[in-house]
Amino acid sequence: MQAPLFVLTCMRSYSSLVSAMLGQHPDMYGLPELNLFMADTLAGVMRKLQIVRPQSLHGLLRAVAQAEYQTQTVATIEKAQTGLQRYAGWSARRFLHHLAECTGSRILIDKSPSTALNPVNLKRLQRNFPEARILHLVRHPRATCQSIHELRQKTAHSREERQADELSPEQLWLRINRNILDFTERLPVGQGMRIQGEQLLTEPERYLAQIAEWLGLSSDAHSLDAMLHPENSPYACIGPSNARFGNDPNFLRNPRYAKKPIPPQRLEGPLAWQRDGAQGFSAQTVMLARRFGYR
Repeated sequence: MQAPLFVLTCMRSYSSLVSAMLGQHPDMYGLPELNLFMADTLAGVMRKLQIVRPQSLHGLLRAVAQAEYQTQTVATIEKAQTGLQRYAGWSARRFLHHLAECTGSRILIDKSPSTALNPVNLKRLQRNFPEARILHLVRHPRATCQSIHELRQKTAHSREERQADELSPEQLWLRINRNILDFTERLPVGQGMRIQGEQLLTEPERYLAQIAEWLGLSSDAHSLDAMLHPENSPYACIGPSNARFGNDPNFLRNPRYAKKPIPPQRLEGPLAWQRDGAQGFSAQTVMLARRFGYR
């Protein structure tokens, strides 16, 4: 098994699209969200997801169905559910080795946002895959936080009791990116890479080529053209009724990439999701965002 690539990022930061694009390289294989580092075994992962957000199991189910049966149907998802019970005692490393054996010798890509929520999850990643490549995908905090806020507004009816305990969008962006930064700063030189999602999606040929070369893969015209078609991923669509998701639903409904300019954002100014709308970003957020190249 080749060293996998883990895309670490805050939610709502283009990770579904970017990972699907990378996964179309002939020597890479983009997976749906597996959430493998929430516990030490698959049993622990599945138990946590059942409690917190059952639809987060869909990525695991779709990956097993596709890898083992080369199709995702109600019937193969049911078989995948049985398979996951057999694999319950497996570690993340053993499970990804199994997927690699099923899908060939390509580099596996996982982009589960849950990985960077907690330093404990990142330690599990390091323990299971000390040789893994790490891509830190960032997005401007204003755009990220606005997207998180809008998502919460849509789902508020189902989460009213938990609303008061949630971190604010800004706190999420800051905590997750700090976790990733603390983790990547301890990696050997060359094992990690950081990239702005806005830059990648504005000039994909340039930045996809940089990532491919960093991984030691071809960046020829054929490979770059393949990566511009994320819709060709077997996971870039709504799945069968018993495992519909596994990635951002908006991406699954419209997975095609269309090159277009991304409007620049500013760090200064009021924030729509704050109650008074006047406070603006904290000094800590501004400092970290500027470190990532945002203004």
